Amino acid sequence: MNKSRLSNYDKFPSTRVAGSVYVGWDSIASRLLLDKPSVLAVDCYAGVYEDSVEEALGRFFSRVIRTRDLMKPEGEVRAMTERFMTDDVLFGYVSPLRLDDFFDNNKMERARERVADGTLVIGPGAALVAPEATLVYADMARWEIQQRMRAHRVTGLGINDSDAPVSIQYKRGYFIDWRALDYYKDSLFGRIGWFLDTNDSSRPKLIDADTFFRGMALTARKPFRVVPFFDPAPWGGQWMKEVCDLDRSVSNFGWCFDCVPEENSLLLEVEGEKVEFPAVDLVLLHSRELLGAPVEGRFGKDFPIRFDFLDTMGGGNLSLQVHPTTQFIREQFGMAYTQDESYYLMDAGEGATVYLGVRSGVDRDAMFDDLRAAQRGEISFDAEKYVNRIPAKRHDHFLIPGGTVHCSGANAMVLEISATPNLFTFKLWDWNRLGLDGKPRPINVERGSKVVQWERDIEYVHQHLVNHFEPVAGGEGWEEIRTGLHPAEFIETRRTAFSVPVSFRTGDSVQVLNLVEGESAVVESPSGDFEPFEVHYAETFIIPARVGEFSIRPVRDGQRCMVIRAFVRFNP
Repeated sequence: MNKSRLSNYDKFPSTRVAGSVYVGWDSIASRLLLDKPSVLAVDCYAGVYEDSVEEALGRFFSRVIRTRDLMKPEGEVRAMTERFMTDDVLFGYVSPLRLDDFFDNNKMERARERVADGTLVIGPGAALVAPEATLVYADMARWEIQQRMRAHRVTGLGINDSDAPVSIQYKRGYFIDWRALDYYKDSLFGRIGWFLDTNDSSRPKLIDADTFFRGMALTARKPFRVVPFFDPAPWGGQWMKEVCDLDRSVSNFGWCFDCVPEENSLLLEVEGEKVEFPAVDLVLLHSRELLGAPVEGRFGKDFPIRFDFLDTMGGGNLSLQVHPTTQFIREQFGMAYTQDESYYLMDAGEGATVYLGVRSGVDRDAMFDDLRAAQRGEISFDAEKYVNRIPAKRHDHFLIPGGTVHCSGANAMVLEISATPNLFTFKLWDWNRLGLDGKPRPINVERGSKVVQWERDIEYVHQHLVNHFEPVAGGEGWEEIRTGLHPAEFIETRRTAFSVPVSFRTGDSVQVLNLVEGESAVVESPSGDFEPFEVHYAETFIIPARVGEFSIRPVRDGQRCMVIRAFVRFNP
């Protein structure tokens, strides 16, 4: 591993914005009470420790109304959401429910009648109870919600499920609660006066709405990065520990999510303090500037491109898996599009391989009979009997449209470039291993059997899915090649090698890039519309569609750099 890469990965990227920040509950309370609000509403996203908010602010008010006391009885909420939760351990169905649906109308009316001078309203939907109140919004990064779920310290909307398995809590959030809360939050932005960050529960921070909206608007007009998060995995490796400077005492890191706006957060730096908010806020507020009008027209307020790392260097094989086809994901889960993806090899060790597609002439019935037998513990599944095992090296690019059996083998460092749906993996075989909790991970052989595209055999794979490279442009000191993706996928990827400044245009689509070679590079605006933006090896960064023209150059003259760039294509 090249040691020059080891120390410059920025784990806490931020956007500087002018304004004031209030840190700690005493400072927050003093500022909120300075304007002597007669009624204060603290509206909360899922995962906020509402008791802590009440403890800090409740003593200043004569009456406290908790919105969770106004929700329908738990049995009624469970009945209302049962068809979206389904009986599956992982997968539900996208819910159209709105936050209003969780409240008991009679309780809400009585609560509104109780609102008077000296009232504090706390919880999701606080603004529904007191629409004229001074409004604080306590937001929460989704990754932090997941940590609190793992600690069994949060509950769902209208139910107490803190003791439920994390997969069940996450499923309720993903399919039901977070969708209702995002829709509600989007409708609320124009009324919010203050934004409260309690992601670090011991160090809450408050900024006013003007500062928040300035920070979001500034971010939507320039290159930026979301806050990466890292997680161990049963197959995890050691590469990211070194390159991203992670905790060496952790046994491994398998995942890094470095561009999943529905999961990642954004940092606004205000008076030297970094204040954290969900990156989805930017998508909700500036979808057209960020995504581009054609992309927004196609996907709405969904960010459609996902970049993440899968590290098996010194680790093991990922689970053998398949993603659903578009028709299947629509019918079974209510999703608009599927998780088409690709593996770009950032690095590869000795013997690195990728499993991709079925072997020519495979007996499909025998394959799934063996998978079922393996699931019952009767045999160890012979993956190479049925699935192509292909040698992998650095800068290879493997395309994986939905329905293609695949997984990364050990000793590979994968940059996964995919469409955004991030839950819909049907594991077929997990190599006789347990999850990090010591239990078998859920296997989805029957669902997988319904989506495998059997024509994707070895001939098809090599013709269409492995290193499908096509030179498209070049000049003195630079070259760009098209690396995919498959015609069935809406994402286009281009790799550009350069030792001189090279120019790009966003072309009405958000651009997501990663510096896959070179120590560092600088992104610049030819018209000076944004300050030069430095990126480092392995960092993913986003160029909003609004930027238009931009250039990238090596920090050091003559250094060879390489970026891979993804965007939404409209004319495959």
